[in-house]
Amino acid sequence: MSLQGRLLVYLLLCAPVVWAIALLASADRARVEVNELFDTEIIRLARQVQATLAGASAPGQVLPAPAPAGEADLADLAVAVWDADGELLLVDREGVQLPRRTDAAGFVEMTFDGNPWRVYYLQSPRGEWLVAAGQHLHERDELVQNLVGSQLLPWLLVLPVLLLAMVWAVRQALAPVRTLTSELQRRSADDLQPVPATHAPAELQPLLAAMNGLFERIDTTLARERRFTADAAHELRTPLAVLRAQWDVQRRATGEDERRQAEARLGAGLDRLDRLVAQMLSLSKVDATDRLAAAIPVDWAPLVEQAMTDVLPLAERRRIELGCDWPPAGTPAFPLRGDASLLGVLLRNLLDNAVRYAPAGSAVGLRFTATGLRVENAGPPLPAETLTHLGERFHRPEGQTEVGSGLGISIAQRIAALHGLALRYRAGNGGIGVVAELGALSAT
Repeated sequence: MSLQGRLLVYLLLCAPVVWAIALLASADRARVEVNELFDTEIIRLARQVQATLAGASAPGQVLPAPAPAGEADLADLAVAVWDADGELLLVDREGVQLPRRTDAAGFVEMTFDGNPWRVYYLQSPRGEWLVAAGQHLHERDELVQNLVGSQLLPWLLVLPVLLLAMVWAVRQALAPVRTLTSELQRRSADDLQPVPATHAPAELQPLLAAMNGLFERIDTTLARERRFTADAAHELRTPLAVLRAQWDVQRRATGEDERRQAEARLGAGLDRLDRLVAQMLSLSKVDATDRLAAAIPVDWAPLVEQAMTDVLPLAERRRIELGCDWPPAGTPAFPLRGDASLLGVLLRNLLDNAVRYAPAGSAVGLRFTATGLRVENAGPPLPAETLTHLGERFHRPEGQTEVGSGLGISIAQRIAALHGLALRYRAGNGGIGVVAELGALSAT
């Protein structure tokens, strides 16, 4: 059910219930007011009778019937007076005899002759007589019904108008939601412009802010995907063309030496393509991540062991000695909360780059401190121009003999950014070698 439908159902159900409760409360209040009015009149009547008792002519006197009093129903009123011996002194009409209650004082509700009455008993100061003034309760009920009935018809006539007004008010209140729905339905799939929220109701502004934030993130993701697809198409075209050419050479080779050379070049090309695809998949994974799914305390020891195991074949081929220096005992090694799998990829890329571009027969070291880590090799210092291009996708300095894709540093930088860290490159001590440092963003 729509929000408008729910709101209308709630209002259309609640309004008659509230209306009925108000009607019952009004009827009850009217009954209280009518009782107070008639009780006051009965008390006044009893006191007036008591004040005129001195002029009563004879015991058992019946007062004459009153003159016509318009709409007043005086037949529902009765007055009786008894002396101290219980003899009836005065009664206002024949056929209606209030009971004598010597123990009563004030109002008493009773039933006689099958009808409910409310009787007020007033004792004289010296006990020489007892006055009783009563009224048939039917008169009060009839008055309350007439009062409520006179209001009920206008209320019944107004209720449908009220319900229609609520329907109109709900539709008007939800008009901005319908406008927003229409605007979003008219949009094309690639229209990710923010939805204007200036004139939106206060209740919709948080929703619009969240939607605009989502549109911005989707636009950023799509732009990243388009850039990645364009880069991948461009970069894959060259190795595939080279592989096709090398395959043609291998097929046409006539001598054994020529065939072996073609096979070696074909194998190297396949290795380069394999590394390129693997790095592109890694880059796609980290690019598609805006925040870490879970951040847990990182145990560096197994990550270092796995990363060094992964680069060990390359290090053995190039006769590179791998080493890792840990902080002194009692000092934690770079405390960090993050994604262990992504940090493992970062370590592997840093070690792989260091081993791949270090001079053959040299050493590569991984050193941990309390605030970061760094990877060092003994390679030639990087020129300033090369440092400015580090991290650019598919960028490789000229003159490289090792197989590479130009994505390793981009992947490492992206993983570092996801963990709130920065990856920096600089020359080693004395201007010898290259140092990759991973640490806090504010570090200098």
